[in-house]
Amino acid sequence: MSSLSLAVRDTHTMLRRNLLHARRYPSLTLNLLLTPVMLLLLFVYIFGDTMSAGIGGADRSAYIAYLVPGILMMTIGGTTIGTAVSVSTDMNEGIIARFRTMAIHRGSVLVGHVIGSVTQCVMSVVLVGAVAAAIGFRSTDATALEWLAAFALLTLFALALTWIAVGMGLISPNAEAAGNNAMPLIFLPLISSTFVPIDAMPGWFQPIAEYQPFTPAIETLRGLLLGTGIGHNGWLALAWCLALTVLGYLWSASKFNSDPK
Repeated sequence: MSSLSLAVRDTHTMLRRNLLHARRYPSLTLNLLLTPVMLLLLFVYIFGDTMSAGIGGADRSAYIAYLVPGILMMTIGGTTIGTAVSVSTDMNEGIIARFRTMAIHRGSVLVGHVIGSVTQCVMSVVLVGAVAAAIGFRSTDATALEWLAAFALLTLFALALTWIAVGMGLISPNAEAAGNNAMPLIFLPLISSTFVPIDAMPGWFQPIAEYQPFTPAIETLRGLLLGTGIGHNGWLALAWCLALTVLGYLWSASKFNSDPK
């Protein structure tokens, strides 16, 4: 059997293991999933009318359309926190040390975590999207190609954040620390254009909110789903995704290969 076939086989085994763990212990995933759902419902039904007027909308539906793309990106950030916790747990409970004594492809351990996390991110986005559709979100202007591009963007963003989360899990001494280290993945969407437009923020803060990873991705997703202008955000979102993926992969591989545990 070729080395590629061995890598694919071992990665499939690790992926299956991680998905079984997620199915048997769903509490972490559900807790992380509840955060974007609760924020969606809170901002729509409590602040929706006021926020809609603030962005020039005629009713609450205008703010639902504005809010949902940001909540979908926030869902990805929250789901990947579970990846950091899972990786840290594996590293500190001895299972990785056992894997290293077995005849398996070394990289399959991390790649299995990554593919499993991206799969969970996509499933979480679909569930939050279903809640959004139930409360009135519609994307009637998007073409099939734009929907495909939106799905590709969500998947690529999930891949990028997952590799960063894997690195955070590898450097954490325990699962609690991993969850704390990965908190910026939840915090950054709060200071992006998720809830309010950039030009409504204080002038000194606007560059911080505009050029962090989440805002270009959110604005690109809005453009694809709602037909608004994308401008330079598409290129920025793609650049952030590629840069974070490469950085996260190199960081994770270096830490995993040098860790004696």
